[in-house]
Amino acid sequence: MSTLNTLEPKLVWSYFEEICQVPRPSKQEEKIIEYLVEFAKKHNLKHDVDSIGNVLISKPATKGLEHLETVVLQSHMDMVCEANKAKKHDFSKDAIVPVIDGNWVKADGTTLGADDGIGIAAELAILVDESIEHGPVECLFTVDEETGLTGAFALEPDFFKGKYLINLDSEDEGELFIGCAGGIDTLATFAYKEKLPKKDHVTYTINITGLKGGHSGDEIHKGLGNSVKLVGRFLQDATQRFKIRLSHIDGGKVRNAIPREATAVFTVDNKYSSDLENFFQKFEEAAKNELQTTEPGLEITLKQTGEAKKLINKKVQNALLRAIRGVRHGVFEMSRDIPDLVETSTNLASVKMKDKNIIELVTSQRSSVESARNDAKESVASVFRLAGAKVRHSDGYPGWQPNTNSEILNITKTSYEKLFKTEPIVRAIHAGLECGLFLEKYPYLDMISFGPTIRDAHSPDEKIDIETTQKFWDLLLDVLKKIPAKK
Repeated sequence: MSTLNTLEPKLVWSYFEEICQVPRPSKQEEKIIEYLVEFAKKHNLKHDVDSIGNVLISKPATKGLEHLETVVLQSHMDMVCEANKAKKHDFSKDAIVPVIDGNWVKADGTTLGADDGIGIAAELAILVDESIEHGPVECLFTVDEETGLTGAFALEPDFFKGKYLINLDSEDEGELFIGCAGGIDTLATFAYKEKLPKKDHVTYTINITGLKGGHSGDEIHKGLGNSVKLVGRFLQDATQRFKIRLSHIDGGKVRNAIPREATAVFTVDNKYSSDLENFFQKFEEAAKNELQTTEPGLEITLKQTGEAKKLINKKVQNALLRAIRGVRHGVFEMSRDIPDLVETSTNLASVKMKDKNIIELVTSQRSSVESARNDAKESVASVFRLAGAKVRHSDGYPGWQPNTNSEILNITKTSYEKLFKTEPIVRAIHAGLECGLFLEKYPYLDMISFGPTIRDAHSPDEKIDIETTQKFWDLLLDVLKKIPAKK
């Protein structure tokens, strides 16, 4: 039974709810690719799938508008997969369950996937609705935007023909985006030796839960808590005071989300148990006090648990904890040119114990200035190297340089003002979009990005505003009618 069938625009919400039934984790987009191909076949629309899995579905112009330039509508197929700790959900096969909560649509204990499922839904609605006026339309659906922009990187230079591109992956209605940050990941690995715990030691588990998490671009400036930083802070202080021995550590999940949860297992000499527990209470009180404004849901627990089976050797334990404590997280620099825009930032995203006695730290740096991004990555790498880690960087992706003379920008601004009797905000975004990579392959493109209001993306609190979804739809349809004629 449909949950969203009372919402407007009906066709968009109908397709969004349908998409929620299709699993689409990053790098596991086979089912959503199959869904899109079957959709194209069902509606007799020309379609193509490239070697990496990007899908292009084309629709001819409305009769009488064949003279307009082709416009590309673009969204990404994959979604960030995060669930609350108590929620049992297999993102590779379980459907997302959308629920209406006042003026918002959210999910039941998981990320909703409105980033960028609502973009997909809008494209599908345009492809099937014969009452919409438009010139030639190409709908581009890319894979693996969230974990590496793989689809955009692999896009062939002749996959689509359009001159104008509208990216449907923004999250603030009333704002038109004409630029974005570039980014790169910095990863550090520590190789450890296993040691056996001592018999006179007791085992504890510390858990950090209840943080909001969120998008590491859009929300990096909000002072949100970082579970990996918090657990590392406690463990390093406890190591110095009580000589604890670390057995296991885990925190965070994906590179582009601020980590919400973390856990660690460690042992301590039984004679220090009481003092350790007293120290923990003071740490918990201090952490909650520091984050009381931005993270009222923070929960930190410490419990004695079953015996640890193995320990990380002391040298690597100390190096790892110094690295977590020392590496920066948050804003490096604010823009000197655009008010209130984060220029450069870094996200300490996760710590994971891998096979073959390897511990990996993942961080992600973003900047609208390439030289500043490179400086940030080397700053982070230097801390890791000083701690003795092996460091590598991802390939990175370019930013999207703003063009204030953009024709599609002027069209969209005019449409917005006509429809809503107010002037939209034109700005760049600190989050990464695929537009910079598109521009490398198609340097002639004239691009803009806009969307409805989405909050708490990349976390189980993700929600999309119902009213602004209608405004997003109205704006998109009006812009399509105003695409310039071919020259």
